[in-house]
Amino acid sequence: MPKCTYCSRNYEFPRGLTQVDIVGKIKYFCSGKCRKYFQMNRKKGKWAKSKLQTKEEVREEKK
Repeated sequence: MPKCTYCSRNYEFPRGLTQVDIVGKIKYFCSGKCRKYFQMNRKKGKWAKSKLQTKEEVREEKK
């Protein structure tokens, strides 16, 4: 499963966007919103931080 470059969320492969730079770096985005925010060089918003916090909480519960 690829991981979103912007919000670090795992998502299924057929969904999302894959972007290849001229240099050859591959960037994965789970949604158009993440892609647009990444291109505008915006800091991670509340919605992206909340996704990361929920992932960390799930990992702690599994331990």
